[in-house]
Amino acid sequence: MKILVAGGAGFIGSHLIDKLLDEGHDIICADKLIFGDTDIRHLLEERTLVESGRFKFYSMELSQQNQVDRLFAENQINAVYHMAANSDIQKGGKEPSIDFNDTFLTTRSLLEGMRKAQVKNLFFASTSAVYGEMPDVELTETTGGIMPVSYYGGAKLASEALISSYVSMCDMNAVIFRFPNVIGPRLTHGVIFDFIRKLEKDPHKLEILGDGTQCKPYIYVLDLVEAIVMLTRRFQPGEELYNLSVESEGTTVTKIAEIVVDALGLGNVEFTYTGGGRGWKGDVPKFKYDISKVLSTGWRPKHTSDEAVRQTVYDVVKRK
Repeated sequence: MKILVAGGAGFIGSHLIDKLLDEGHDIICADKLIFGDTDIRHLLEERTLVESGRFKFYSMELSQQNQVDRLFAENQINAVYHMAANSDIQKGGKEPSIDFNDTFLTTRSLLEGMRKAQVKNLFFASTSAVYGEMPDVELTETTGGIMPVSYYGGAKLASEALISSYVSMCDMNAVIFRFPNVIGPRLTHGVIFDFIRKLEKDPHKLEILGDGTQCKPYIYVLDLVEAIVMLTRRFQPGEELYNLSVESEGTTVTKIAEIVVDALGLGNVEFTYTGGGRGWKGDVPKFKYDISKVLSTGWRPKHTSDEAVRQTVYDVVKRK
């Protein structure tokens, strides 16, 4: 197939492209390069991929309909993998327009482009943030009364609703994954990245946001990509929604700090806490995920949450 990966130059998108190319697909990558082209440079520099047309790159603003329409007009696209979004929730929390533009309007533009070009197959990367704060509920795909507490979660939930309407009105086929924190090689921000950066500046003291008991599941990016490709090899009619996470318990922020300190080979590091039950406004400190539906497909994550954290620390340090 000829596949458009929107947001393909990002952390998750670049790993997805690697996997899709290995599966034999031709890839059109579209991204506005907020974090630069580092994660796809290996593809841009591979002459045989570019010259054969197996990999094409468009630097563009995916929230702009005219640019997206041009993308569909110039390529015979068979499926869209929509990974484009604001990936920095703290940054979006300070400026709501970031999530409105990068997370929601990109969805609207891509769906309209698909409708006009009669492209039927869509994968959408959603998030556990759509559920909001429900710490005493084991979250399933059918959990009701969900109320996001961040602009990011709200924009993703609005995107899901818009996708559902296009699936119904345009006979599209959609697979939606709601996943939590994704980590691994090429990570550019987040708690692991922040801890490493702080400890490089001061190897004796580490400030931790909140009280350190915040506990979330962390999934290794290659495990996530494996699930995406496995469950989109054949798009089924209509819409399918999956919670996607690890089988183990999550990892506390203090545990992440301990793993980072150990992996960096540091001695006694003093942990200081800013206090409170959350890292920042809009942060969901704890949640419980039911992933029985995706496990029933035969997919299994290869890493626990703690293993994903530890491997990512080594990935990030090695990259530096």
